[in-house]
Amino acid sequence: MTPESTLSSAPSAAAQRPWDARLARRLVTPLRDTRTTPNHLTTLRLAVGLAAASAFLPGTYGWTNIGALLMVLSNFLDHTDGELARISGKTSRIGHIYDLASDALVTVLLFFAIGIGVGTHVGSLLQLPPAWLGLIAGSAVALIFYLRMRIESLLGKAGTQQGSLGGFETEDILYLMPLVTLCNGLTNFLIAAAIGAPLFAFWVLFDYWRVVRRLPPPAGQQTSEVA
Repeated sequence: MTPESTLSSAPSAAAQRPWDARLARRLVTPLRDTRTTPNHLTTLRLAVGLAAASAFLPGTYGWTNIGALLMVLSNFLDHTDGELARISGKTSRIGHIYDLASDALVTVLLFFAIGIGVGTHVGSLLQLPPAWLGLIAGSAVALIFYLRMRIESLLGKAGTQQGSLGGFETEDILYLMPLVTLCNGLTNFLIAAAIGAPLFAFWVLFDYWRVVRRLPPPAGQQTSEVA
């Protein structure tokens, strides 16, 4: 690829990035040459995510709507640490692990808290306590994130690229959470998540299994087979 083609393809590649990632990069650009690190932003995201989970626990209309707004903010902040790391070069293995652990913790606790909140006024759903449905959904989503990370480590970023439309990805549906809570649709959301998330996790698990099978064996193993 020539330098000219590289330069010409850069704008189109940037235009394909999700709008929230592009906005996050604009917001963190002034922090590039400061003492702010991606870990600081990860901690902020973790704090907002935990606050969102706490807001869902009472199950009341007011607190549920506050939790939805905090959940949207937490989801957006999840992009800021990675964008700052990319533009500043402030990357570290520990920071990467911290980010992944925060993502998993926030995801599981958010869905679990939603289940507890729904359980304050609903006895059972699908023959299970709502808190269990929240735990199932959150664990499945966390597993999906982990499997996609493993596929990315094997195939690169292109291997986990999601389908997008107008700068929106599948996971951006979480930005509609305030509409769900405003319309008192959290119970139906929990049921859909408890069914859909595990099914999607099985699909991603199958995709991961296919990726592992298609990878060439290690060089040492190839040599022994030839011998």
